[in-house]
Amino acid sequence: MTGTTFGVMPALSLWRREVVRFYRNLSRVVGVIASPLLFWVVIGAGFGNSFRNPTTGNGQNYLDFFFPGALMMIVLFTSIFAMMSLIEDRNEGFLLSVLVAPVHRSVIVLGKVLGGTTLATLQGLLFLVIAPLLGIHFGLVQLLLVILDIFLVSFSLTALGFIIAWPMDSTSGFHAIINLFLIPLWLLSGSLFPVSSASPWMAFLMRINPLTYGTEALRGLLFPATASPEFPLATCLAVLVIFTLVMFSLAFVVANRRSTKPAA
Repeated sequence: MTGTTFGVMPALSLWRREVVRFYRNLSRVVGVIASPLLFWVVIGAGFGNSFRNPTTGNGQNYLDFFFPGALMMIVLFTSIFAMMSLIEDRNEGFLLSVLVAPVHRSVIVLGKVLGGTTLATLQGLLFLVIAPLLGIHFGLVQLLLVILDIFLVSFSLTALGFIIAWPMDSTSGFHAIINLFLIPLWLLSGSLFPVSSASPWMAFLMRINPLTYGTEALRGLLFPATASPEFPLATCLAVLVIFTLVMFSLAFVVANRRSTKPAA
């Protein structure tokens, strides 16, 4: 009991620090929400009613189709940028003080990842406030499934951000990785266009992209009439659970095998 408590309390402290630190930085909060919101409005209004979903054959408004993708962008940005604090903690010397404390490194992983996951989930749910403007109304079961989908995506992406940030000591290098790898991950998630309308090689990349399953699950829950039969909800959630477990396990491995460098 004592050992369990000794591990849980530091993890909760790190979790709380991540949440408080993020919401004290108002510009970061506004940027995470405002950029995808502006992107959604401009692109969605630009396509308007000209978009036709090949899956259903109807003229679904692009604002509706792009809504799950914009929400996934918020979750992606919040999850990844929350882990940029790992680099800041290293450069400020805070991470070194945590590492020399008598706690296992797994506690650090758990606290940081849970903190980023909480932030990303809250930011994603905050974006859902405008859902009624699109005619989206939730039942209790539907809402719980939406929360589960957002939570799994947030957890897996935060763990991925931890894996990327742990060996790094430069925020500029972290941004370079994001631009090179994570933005294409979002672009190939079915957020901007459906898998069924992509070229064969691109459709293959989209089908092996775990984020696609999070986007399609969310789209099917928000707009059941346009749900793709290629991505049933059960399959999407199963893929997300597996992806989450893999990323979290890799985060543990990285934290226990890679040493962190103190600030110069």
